[in-house]
Amino acid sequence: MAQVSKNSRTASATQKFMCSCGGEIKMKTLFESGKVKNMAECEKCKRIERRPSDFK
Repeated sequence: MAQVSKNSRTASATQKFMCSCGGEIKMKTLFESGKVKNMAECEKCKRIERRPSDFK
């Protein structure tokens, strides 16, 4: 059997983040004043933070 290079392997692991209110956290990309900003927003309580770990 042929060997597959390590760069061609794909990992399909997704991680779900949960807020303390019980809602799921989604990552969003915003373009403001010429800069790209990544924001994490809870779907249930609409709370916005810089990254998912800030919800704890």
